[in-house]
Amino acid sequence: MHVFELTRKLIDIPSVTPEELAVGHFLSDYLGELCARFDGKLERLEVEPDRWNVFASFGEPVVTLSTHMDTVPPFIPSREDDDNIWGRGACDTKGIIASMITAATRLLEAGTRNFGLLFVVGEERNSAGAYHAAANPRGSKFVINGEPTENQLALGSKGALRYELVARGKMAHSAYPELGDSAINKLLDALQAIRAVELPVDDILGPSTLNIGVIKGGRAPNVIPDEARAEIFIRLVGDSAATRKALEAAVAGKVELNFVLEIPALRLTAVEGLPTTVVAYTTDIPAFGGKWGQPLLFGPGTIHVAHTLDERVPKQQLLDAVEIYQRMVRQLQGI
Repeated sequence: MHVFELTRKLIDIPSVTPEELAVGHFLSDYLGELCARFDGKLERLEVEPDRWNVFASFGEPVVTLSTHMDTVPPFIPSREDDDNIWGRGACDTKGIIASMITAATRLLEAGTRNFGLLFVVGEERNSAGAYHAAANPRGSKFVINGEPTENQLALGSKGALRYELVARGKMAHSAYPELGDSAINKLLDALQAIRAVELPVDDILGPSTLNIGVIKGGRAPNVIPDEARAEIFIRLVGDSAATRKALEAAVAGKVELNFVLEIPALRLTAVEGLPTTVVAYTTDIPAFGGKWGQPLLFGPGTIHVAHTLDERVPKQQLLDAVEIYQRMVRQLQGI
């Protein structure tokens, strides 16, 4: 199947987290046929009921090509024009899967072995598949993680720090606010204090950034609110200790600050001859924990259209990625 056709086929299989069962079946069948042709081994590694990672190996893998099979909502079917393939997952990461499989097929046809393909579940929510893979490694020395980098090799990626803020107050009739205690006012004060925190800047990764992603609370317009909540997300560029301490000080006495998640910022390595970039998003790489080898980050498409209604991947970048993935496998096998 041509890389364009395979990309569209994958896009048209809904796989919004955690509903990866159908795409898992498709990849198992497709890679099973490839394993049968080239004396490979296919494994379905169960993460949860009806959710599994798919791993195909050919010989003893030195390099593993890996990305995730789940997408964010909503499902958007595929379409194409002269320049792009559109739809949910086009660049994040159905087009990457298609490029990796096509590159693997060409490597095998040319007699290259000792590599693997690993496709995991759950990256868009909690990296469940990558954590499971880390607990069940297969001896690879390098893992090429696929995310949209516009076919440039990422030298680093920002980390993530998530908190939930909970404000508590006392309900009262809004005509008599002095009888109540507004949780929303407390929450707004805490969020304003957080916005005033000076976040670190890194010479390579750039500035840390803050997103107040969710705010909710209150009962009715004429009721003093007794509870309010918010969720914040900080893109880390280094050690989190100073940032965490500053956040705790900013909200002290105002709200509860509940830790949710931390993913560290990463510094990655280059491959000779490939252009480089730095990305602001997080990936499965920290969840792998080095258990699948030294990580590299590369893929067709731009993150700027991922998770949007206009998600797409340039056809030329898909074609170029097929060639570059082959080159990377061969170069890394020689190290």
